[in-house]
Amino acid sequence: METIAFRMVLNPGMREEYERRHAQIWPELVDALHNAGVREYRIFFDAESNHLFAILTRTTNHTMHELPQLDVMRKWWEYMADIMQAAPDHTPLQQPLEPVFRLSSMN
Repeated sequence: METIAFRMVLNPGMREEYERRHAQIWPELVDALHNAGVREYRIFFDAESNHLFAILTRTTNHTMHELPQLDVMRKWWEYMADIMQAAPDHTPLQQPLEPVFRLSSMN
């Protein structure tokens, strides 16, 4: 298993809408993420900067690089593009974050 983190930017005033859309995430998108090897995906919000901090755990043999070719992924990005920073093709702008510290179980 591998953990990665990245940052995205939500447009001002869009937190409630972002949460609403994610509360109704499409089952076929959940299946696509799971089939690509994503095992846990969490997103946090910084109200001061409108930054979204995402952390996900994926299998070592994941196929996340294939997700952009899936219709459901492209449709989700198009659906979200009006409330967050995105490229012209609706891909969310993401800034990878580098790990600098980890505290594991202490037993």
